[in-house]
Amino acid sequence: MDDLLNRFKDAPEKEDDSQEVVENAPEELEELPPEPASEGGGQDDLLDTVKSSLRGFEKLTSKIPGYHGYKEKEMRREADKLLRTQLAGKFDDQRKRIAGLQQQLLSMAKIEYLDDLERAVMKLQLLIDRIKTASYGYAGLFDAVKVKEEQLDALYEFDNRMLDFVDEVAADADRVTSAVAAGEGIGEAIGTLVATADEANLAFGHREEAILQAGLE
Repeated sequence: MDDLLNRFKDAPEKEDDSQEVVENAPEELEELPPEPASEGGGQDDLLDTVKSSLRGFEKLTSKIPGYHGYKEKEMRREADKLLRTQLAGKFDDQRKRIAGLQQQLLSMAKIEYLDDLERAVMKLQLLIDRIKTASYGYAGLFDAVKVKEEQLDALYEFDNRMLDFVDEVAADADRVTSAVAAGEGIGEAIGTLVATADEANLAFGHREEAILQAGLE
């Protein structure tokens, strides 16, 4: 190995190595067709494919440790309780953040925004209470011997959407925080937060329907 390295070190430099390689290339290499151009970015396309192949169940298990889904009949009530406990807790974290913003507005004497922010807090509290107290007695899901795979997938997607609302509420709360700090755009930011809380409540109102649909044969 040392002899080989010494031979490289002692070799005279060439002015244009690439030109010599091209001129001396064997004919069969010259006839090779050019590689097709990548249409989708190579590695990015692969990552997109992997992400898009994740089904609703896999997405939920990545967000909720210990969640095993609704497939096994004897585990369905426990799975639903775990999911709803996690969901309610995540929304409650955001509610506490927003309640803290109320105190900040009060200390800044911006009391004109307190009522609107209180609406957001109350709507989130309503959603949390509904999530915690929703009935476990959905016969279509919990008592069915077999639930169709595509119907379970639809339910998992629904529950994923509810978790997405947590992220949306958090992003809206961030915007309110930034607006309060800047002293402008506060009303608009709070209005967006209230609308998101409304939408989340409306969506959760359709969950029973989704569960009942999941149990249909």
